[in-house]
Amino acid sequence: MSWLKKIIKPIPFKLKKFPYSETGEGKFLSGRYSRLREFYLVVKISIEFIKGFRAFHFLGPGVTFFGSARFSEDHPLYDLTRQTAQLFSKAGYVIITGGGPGLMEAANRGAFEIGGPTVGANIRLPMEQKPNPYLNKFVTFKYFFVRKVILVKYSMAFLVMPGGYGTMDEFFEALTLIQTAKLYKFPVILMGKSYWQPLVDWLQNTMVTNGTISQDDLNYFTLTDDPSEALDKVVETTSVLGVTPQALLNFQLSQR
Repeated sequence: MSWLKKIIKPIPFKLKKFPYSETGEGKFLSGRYSRLREFYLVVKISIEFIKGFRAFHFLGPGVTFFGSARFSEDHPLYDLTRQTAQLFSKAGYVIITGGGPGLMEAANRGAFEIGGPTVGANIRLPMEQKPNPYLNKFVTFKYFFVRKVILVKYSMAFLVMPGGYGTMDEFFEALTLIQTAKLYKFPVILMGKSYWQPLVDWLQNTMVTNGTISQDDLNYFTLTDDPSEALDKVVETTSVLGVTPQALLNFQLSQR
């Protein structure tokens, strides 16, 4: 039974428990455990993937909105997000968000108010992010990386509204996957010129200038304030893949 002893053998030192260790990644990423414990965590992660697949598999073509949870209902960006999501919902796309408050709520609300499908991939955080009330369906994840895979896997475009570290992470994740040919060149739309222009200038003047990205890499995203321009860009790309406005309409009718 030496093989069993190897599997359950503990690591040769005791890890201090991190204060965030109950949130998912905290437990998984805070160091090494026994191999049996590591295997158990992999099984838990696999189950979470399956939960996400089951919830999102039968949705129609989706558009994911990224954006800050910190903007209130009376902020102009909330209204811009709501209007943009409403336009996409009318065109037949499922509106997908991280399921939380702020601009995520605004996107879900835009679709919800006109009876369009709206779903969320919520995340369990120490400050306990609660799902917003404008969701037809949502799944709450423990692991950020599982949640990001689900958001990318079931989306045909990414609307990046103003946001913080999390939004930046999601924006650059999408660009990296496209740049490395791990993901089709789905549209990535930066909404909010005044917010994002300094970042775009930095990409041009620092990263392109230093050769860490190429000039062509800047073509992987579009910067705009116009919801109609964003929709036209997405329709143009998805129509090449057979997801035309008529195909979206037919799908909606088949779900009734």
